[in-house]
Amino acid sequence: MTQDNTPVSAILPGAWLGMIGGGQLGRMFCFAAQAMGYRVAVLDPDEASPAGSVADKHLRAAYTDEAALTELARLAAAVSTEFENVPAASLDFLARTTFVSPAGRCVAIAQDRIAEKRFIASCGVPVAPYFAIESSEALAALSDAELETVLPGILKTARLGYDGKGQVRVTSADAVREAHNALGGVPCVLEKRLPLKFEVSVLIARGANGATAVYPLSQNAHRNGILSVTIVPAPDVTPALVQQAQQAALRIADALDYVGVLCVELFVLEDGSLVANEMAPRPHNSGHYTVDACATSQFEQQVRAMTGMPLGDTRQHSPAVMLNVLGDVWFARSGPAGGQGPASASTLVPVTPPWQEVAAMPTARLHLYGKEEARPGRKMGHINFTAATLDEARTAARDCARLLHIPLG
Repeated sequence: MTQDNTPVSAILPGAWLGMIGGGQLGRMFCFAAQAMGYRVAVLDPDEASPAGSVADKHLRAAYTDEAALTELARLAAAVSTEFENVPAASLDFLARTTFVSPAGRCVAIAQDRIAEKRFIASCGVPVAPYFAIESSEALAALSDAELETVLPGILKTARLGYDGKGQVRVTSADAVREAHNALGGVPCVLEKRLPLKFEVSVLIARGANGATAVYPLSQNAHRNGILSVTIVPAPDVTPALVQQAQQAALRIADALDYVGVLCVELFVLEDGSLVANEMAPRPHNSGHYTVDACATSQFEQQVRAMTGMPLGDTRQHSPAVMLNVLGDVWFARSGPAGGQGPASASTLVPVTPPWQEVAAMPTARLHLYGKEEARPGRKMGHINFTAATLDEARTAARDCARLLHIPLG
């Protein structure tokens, strides 16, 4: 190890790698690492975690358990994470004796929306107008007139928010105060709602030597705050906007001295301008298409970056659409309306999704995450559609969505 804790040479297949977090991203990391000849130890407290069930070793302990962290550091030549809410202090603890990517300081910034917005803006990348509301006292110090400069807006908890959780839409100063109180008075960001056209995401990999690899721009659609569909290459962008988005992500990665896979989400506004939303210091849901449509998947790229191996080719060989599969697919309404959609627990009837019909679609590649319990709104898997043309892939995704009663509107 060097003084900055980077390996002095590449970590070769046969070595152990560590993964903190046992969810689906960790599971797909395990598949990629094992395919390359590495062995993987997963640290996660859930006995039935998707990644733990396929790892070579599962350390069932809390992310703050020093004994388990010590064992992971002893075993693994390098450690990564699959979600940004792992305690940054745990990553720092591991970094004393093994290589960790991304570093704890990078994860700490992504964990806190206030720190994240300040950092992104410091990189020269535009963000939506916002107020950092770090306490009830800080909110009380803001006048109605000041708050109205970012209204209508969205009040977001600074920490532990994802997939639309911890967010409240507000249209008045009084509503801001009520929402902040309802959220427990925790630190929040009040962000102005802008005339949004759609969201794009930039997925990049960066090695310890500063080398970078950039994937094609993804165009995303959400439903109820959860990513629903990703289309690649993004169909509604200009070459200039693609370059602008990719350069923004590269500036952020360079400023972080980042090592690993990083996703930067950006909003395309009605006037064609770009505004950064947030970053994810890990592989991302919008990058799942890379497993079936690119020369190197985002998960293999994560392995390459953390081991000091050369970064892989990001070439996209097939147009692709990724369709998220939520737990709603395992349920149907028992009422006269039928079909999928929001319903109380008493109206949900378990069903078996028609996987045989999905498998019969020549463009579809099904990826399920091995989660034991399906729940409405829970990410259970995704389906990648690859085809000779983007129109063909989009048509197949729409047909499959109808088959599974997944609303796309």
